[in-house]
Amino acid sequence: MVIVDTDILIWILRGRKEIIEKFKSLIVKYDGHVFITPVQVAEIYAGLKGNEEEKVTAFLRTLRTIPIDYETGRLAGEFMKKYRKSHNITIADSLVAASAKVHSFGLWTLNKKHYPMFKSDELIM
Repeated sequence: MVIVDTDILIWILRGRKEIIEKFKSLIVKYDGHVFITPVQVAEIYAGLKGNEEEKVTAFLRTLRTIPIDYETGRLAGEFMKKYRKSHNITIADSLVAASAKVHSFGLWTLNKKHYPMFKSDELIM
């Protein structure tokens, strides 16, 4: 199972062919178990342009959303404490990372530097 990071969602919505093809292959590989968190939803909606909402909403609603709970928040706090100064990570990155870790999911991102808490084999690049 895998969580898809915001950067990937943006490229899918912009129609980047190689990202869309990889997304389709991951859906098959993980038998549809491709997830986002409320963080990705918030980040995508924060960057919407006027006429994009209907398309974006339709797409995001096709994905499963993992709720952010106490354990996820606690682990995100630990990540912030450990990596905020050395890697300049944000609370959003920490929450996404913690969501993946708590559920033992991989993370698909193009921003490896935002996720120092992952080993290379835990990231899908």
